Amino acid sequence: MRFWRTVWAFEWGLAAIGAGSMLFLMMMVTVVSVAGRYFLQADLIPGAYNIVERIIFPLLVFWALPIAHREGMFPRLETLADAQPPRRRAVIAALVTAVEIAIYAVFMWFILRFVWTSIQSNRTMQIGTAFWPLWPILVMMPLAFGLMLLEMGRLLYRDVRRVLGLEATVDEPVFQGSSAV
Repeated sequence: MRFWRTVWAFEWGLAAIGAGSMLFLMMMVTVVSVAGRYFLQADLIPGAYNIVERIIFPLLVFWALPIAHREGMFPRLETLADAQPPRRRAVIAALVTAVEIAIYAVFMWFILRFVWTSIQSNRTMQIGTAFWPLWPILVMMPLAFGLMLLEMGRLLYRDVRRVLGLEATVDEPVFQGSSAV
């Protein structure tokens, strides 16, 4: 229980503080860039587009993904499952979650390969006239997908326990359903 509460607090921190600050920073970079361009006829933030596109936006997305998945903000197929009795609904949820885990595990494998290759080759991006290392942004991808896989594993465990008629032992977050069913 304590482990999951820590994971959920970490996800909340990534989304609320991390992604929220990136959203604010994106807004400020855009406002300052546009104001400088139109009022001062000067580029106040060299490479502002690249900063937003290659740093701020990816961080915003990958920091918000785990909590969005946990809270069920991804599209769900609930029409079929909700019409079923509780045990059959749990079987459907377990099967869908198992498929979801398999798909995300394949994504995770390719993401890890890409990130590792990028770190080894010292991949950079051009911001203004300088080149910045890309690894601090890239390592957030496996972090996000790892947190989502961890949550999917918890949901699969919960659904399998429901199929077997056992009570769930892990405290549920605010959202009670699976992300897929």
